[in-house]
Amino acid sequence: MSPANLRRWSWIHKWSSLVCTVFMLLLCLTGLPLIYHHEIGHLLGNEVEPPALTAQQPANPPRADLDSVIAAGKARYPDKVMMYMSQEADQPALWFLTMGRHANDPDFVSIAIDARTARYVAEPPIEGGAVMAFLFHLHVDLFAGVPGKLFLGLMGLLLVLAIGSGVVLYAPFMRKLEFGAVRHGRTARLKWLDLHNLLGIVTLVWALVVGVTGVVNTLADVLLQVWQSTEIAAMVKPYEGLPPPAKLASMEESVAHARSLQPGMKVGFIAFPGTPFASAHHYGVYMRGDQALTAKLVKPVLVDAGTGQVTDQRTLPWYLSTLLLSQPLHFGDYGGAGMKFLWALLDLATIVVLGSGLYLWLRRGRAAKAKAGDEARVRAAGQPALAREGEPR
Repeated sequence: MSPANLRRWSWIHKWSSLVCTVFMLLLCLTGLPLIYHHEIGHLLGNEVEPPALTAQQPANPPRADLDSVIAAGKARYPDKVMMYMSQEADQPALWFLTMGRHANDPDFVSIAIDARTARYVAEPPIEGGAVMAFLFHLHVDLFAGVPGKLFLGLMGLLLVLAIGSGVVLYAPFMRKLEFGAVRHGRTARLKWLDLHNLLGIVTLVWALVVGVTGVVNTLADVLLQVWQSTEIAAMVKPYEGLPPPAKLASMEESVAHARSLQPGMKVGFIAFPGTPFASAHHYGVYMRGDQALTAKLVKPVLVDAGTGQVTDQRTLPWYLSTLLLSQPLHFGDYGGAGMKFLWALLDLATIVVLGSGLYLWLRRGRAAKAKAGDEARVRAAGQPALAREGEPR
């Protein structure tokens, strides 16, 4: 690499790193507990567990009618309307109902209903409680909504640029050293430089994966709006101008019709009429696969909310499939406890990489200032600027 190219790549690496480092440190620090949000929720008592079966109940009791599940929620909050109902892939014994004063109420409530008995279980705290909600919003949007997400997406792109430029610079800077060498016994800055380079290469692939999936996740709101204005709009166009149904069809029958068209798939969540994932005339029944990978993907099935009959179904566009696959990969949710532990270790290593990079820049700045001060004092004393200590004037 020519000296000019080396300087150019060094400039790119320095400034892309400096601009994003503080925000990346914030994301790594807040992301670490979010990797274990389920486990932390259990420790804090914020996770809802289904009631234990009694001796009189069969080992595999039949599932309650969905209309009975909805009735249990309405009995709890008779003044609210249904917005969504969903099930966790690893918790089929519970239905979670989202209810509000209207279909897009931001002050909604969440209710857990036993899927076997249609009885009220609990009201889990929204977003896992105050602490986890604070960390989540700090990590996702800096409490600034869509602009905050897009800003963090820009920081993610700078991180990818910093990683790429760091790879370009690694070979020229380390060509005289063995891989993984850390020079001890010399200056602290030199030791931290070697550690920074070593951990940067070790965490390279992980940092790229997390950085790219993080950028994709920041576009979630934009991608959903594109999908709603194109795909969903086309699916509900035949109902344009028609009044909403006066009476809603049975949810049990509606879901049965959706399941009959998607054998082998399970219900992920259901959107009620008027919500962004349905229309004023439809239930949105979102089916998911039953495998570790396919469980992250959904297929929307629109059901006429007045008749209970399926009106349209489509596979998600590639950009939403990419989004749904990137979300669990970002937090290491694919491989169980082992993958989460690996994600946590790599997160900690990346914190060291970011912190050491900031330290190296600050030390270099101090050294440059000290050198400039020495040269100024030398010039004031009448000594040539290029003279060194111990050399004749």
